[in-house]
Amino acid sequence: MTDDEDLILTEALGAAGAVGGGSGGRFGAKFAARRLKKNVHEVELALGGVSPAEAADRAADVLLRLGTPVRTAGAERPGDVRVVRALVGGGFGNMNPVLVTVTLTGTGPGATAVRVRGAAKEGLIKQRAGEKTARHVAELLAQRSSAPPAR
Repeated sequence: MTDDEDLILTEALGAAGAVGGGSGGRFGAKFAARRLKKNVHEVELALGGVSPAEAADRAADVLLRLGTPVRTAGAERPGDVRVVRALVGGGFGNMNPVLVTVTLTGTGPGATAVRVRGAAKEGLIKQRAGEKTARHVAELLAQRSSAPPAR
C-alpha cells in the first residue's frame, strides 16, 4: 500500500500494458509512464447537512461505481478528516487510469468541505483526463448531496 500518486499511476499503466503485451508490455508501459507528466486538477465544494463520515460513505459509493478502490494509509486521520481513493478510467475510451482522491473535512455541525483531486499521466495528445474526471466526480457528489433522502 502506497500513497505515492506517481507510483500508483505507473503501476496502473503497467497493468494495462501487460494486458496487450505480456510482461514486455508491462515493462514498456511502466518505463514510459515514469517519464510522462501528470494532469492534475482539484475541485472544492461544500456539502451542507452531511457529516464527514456520511460524506465519506457517499464518496466511496460514487467511486466504487466508477472504478476500483485504492487503499490509503491515512484514510482515517485525526479529527474530522477522511480520505477516499479510487482508480477510474478516463480519457479516450476510459483507457487512461485516473487516480481520484476525495478528501473530506468537517467544517461544523453537519457540514463537510470536499476536495476532489484527479491525477492522470498525459501523453503527446492532451486529454486532460485528470481534470475531466475530477470535475465529473465533484458533480456526482454535489448531485447526491442535494438529492432528497431515500425512503
